[in-house]
Amino acid sequence: MVMYKVLVVGCGNMGTSHARAYHKLEQFQIVGLVSRSPGSRNSLSEELGGLPTYSDFDEALEATQPDIVSINTYPETHAEYVKKSLEAKAHVFVEKPIATNVKDSKELVQLAKDNNLKLVVGYILRVHPAWKKFVSLAQNLGKPLVMRMNLNQQSCGVQWETHKNLMKSMSPIVDCGVHYVDIMCLMTQAKPIKVSGIGARLSDEIDAQMYNYGQLQVTFDDGSVGWYEAGWGPMISETAFFVKDVMGPKGSVSIAEKTDSESQNIDEHTQTGALHIHYSDINENGDFLKKDELIPIKNEPSHDELCQLEQEYLLKAIEEDLDLSQHLEDAINSLNIVLAADESFRTGKTVLL
Repeated sequence: MVMYKVLVVGCGNMGTSHARAYHKLEQFQIVGLVSRSPGSRNSLSEELGGLPTYSDFDEALEATQPDIVSINTYPETHAEYVKKSLEAKAHVFVEKPIATNVKDSKELVQLAKDNNLKLVVGYILRVHPAWKKFVSLAQNLGKPLVMRMNLNQQSCGVQWETHKNLMKSMSPIVDCGVHYVDIMCLMTQAKPIKVSGIGARLSDEIDAQMYNYGQLQVTFDDGSVGWYEAGWGPMISETAFFVKDVMGPKGSVSIAEKTDSESQNIDEHTQTGALHIHYSDINENGDFLKKDELIPIKNEPSHDELCQLEQEYLLKAIEEDLDLSQHLEDAINSLNIVLAADESFRTGKTVLL
């Protein structure tokens, strides 16, 4: 059995969950934890039995000589860390997005291919059983599709500080939007052709050029349309913060939220209550022929378990030499859409893709 040395970079919410996954999987050996925060890296090191810790990425990369680098830091560092890791001949797992712009993302994808290295992007919804079922059901609703999704997060304390740090490099619809736009693209299997975006700055605590509430609208070449909404901060409403709904000619399918969900709890962002299926078939009197179905979600994986599924996919990609071209093309495509929405907000114009 091959043992892969892993350097985990970033010890926040995502880095912690991924580190726990590497710790549980016998083919991974964590050789270092990197974080600017002594408290987070030392706490995680202690939890996992005492691991080497570093405050500097370059020092850690040189000292540990890893086979894999797991990048779970703020987005503005992704491109630099991915590039250095690939140049050090390490496979890379990186939380979304690959980079903060499409040009850098394409260059990093090419660098990975040129060096025959695996680059996996953290699209956690793709490994979630309920979300995979959601996509499959949506694909059977006919065309065009109408896709409505959001994830508004009412945040305070540490979570609001995290959101303010994230907004130093990107808005909520860019940071979170890539997940849900990616799901829309999987559902339609169509080409996005135009994007519009709106937004508002609801706090003096963030940069004057940034906005903490936004919404995008995307149109596809098969006539399908979708919107995504995201807001962060102590002022965000928790009314209808969880909308995951798709309509087509044959009916609709929705993810019903858990009744006790809290938008600030990251563990609940991927959690589902049930899948609600509605059929549009009617008889000669105009009455529905079929009753709605409610598919309960049983044994739903936790956030940590979903991160473990992502790392199992990384291991499979390495050991079976999977072709990740489509995975990476999709990651760039979703980033392109949300960046177009950001451009639309700033220019006041619809962006043609």
